[in-house]
Amino acid sequence: MRRESYNDLLALIAVARERSFTRAAAQLGVSQSALSHTIRALETRLGMRLLTRTTRSVAPTEAGERLIRTITPRFEEIDSELAAVTEFRDKPAGTIRITATDYATETVLWPRLSPVLHQYPDLKVEIITDYGLSDIVADRYDIGVRHGDQVARDMIAVRLAPEMRMAIVGTPEYLKTRALPRKPQDLTAHNCINLRLPTLGGFYPWELKKGSREVQVRVDGQLAFNGTYPMLAAALSGYGLAYIPADLAQPHVKAGSLVKVLEEWCPAFPGLHACYATRREFSRAMTVVIDAIRYRKE
Repeated sequence: MRRESYNDLLALIAVARERSFTRAAAQLGVSQSALSHTIRALETRLGMRLLTRTTRSVAPTEAGERLIRTITPRFEEIDSELAAVTEFRDKPAGTIRITATDYATETVLWPRLSPVLHQYPDLKVEIITDYGLSDIVADRYDIGVRHGDQVARDMIAVRLAPEMRMAIVGTPEYLKTRALPRKPQDLTAHNCINLRLPTLGGFYPWELKKGSREVQVRVDGQLAFNGTYPMLAAALSGYGLAYIPADLAQPHVKAGSLVKVLEEWCPAFPGLHACYATRREFSRAMTVVIDAIRYRKE
């Protein structure tokens, strides 16, 4: 049956319910002659009479009664499901899957999403900690948190944070045992805490910049991790120098438990962004999450 026949079936149900072409036409917002033409066309396609017409009333034939009895509950189910889906506009529900680093999760996502989850109990958020720059679409994530220079061209990006400055830090006790680094090359004489990145297939080279001079230093040391927070903990325990976001280090620098070195060589990187596919259906739940985590200048 052609899809336009669905409207014809709805017209048939309306006439049978009202027992009148006049009342059914008024309910459907069409003329009585147009409604009569619709029913005749439906009967012609099916090759049978569905309604018995008299000067005073309209009633279904036996075949018409059977058809109406069968299809009416189906349309009622569709109406019910449409009403249920409509509720999502006002009541966010469903699961939003996010891939992000531990740093982005701890400093941006969790602090901003926590109150939202209390507000919308039917909203679920799944955060996967990952430094591997997963394929957001192929791996069925709704949102990927990336630095500005990592955003793919076919993705929409919403800023989550300002520029991120890096810092090289170690404890005062550790630095007493080694010569203070004065230039990037001096780092090779230090016990440095490495970060392993799946995207590189090895350790992350420390990206340093001073004016127009840029260098990548491949450091070495006793420890390597695949997350930022263990690196911070190791540095605080005196195991060497760590290259971490400056905002994570700053409270410990202020307290005197960590010291910054080579500050003039530590660059700022494009801030974190929430990325999602342009072709993705934008649900109410997605709208709520994006609005909660987006960057707002204080």
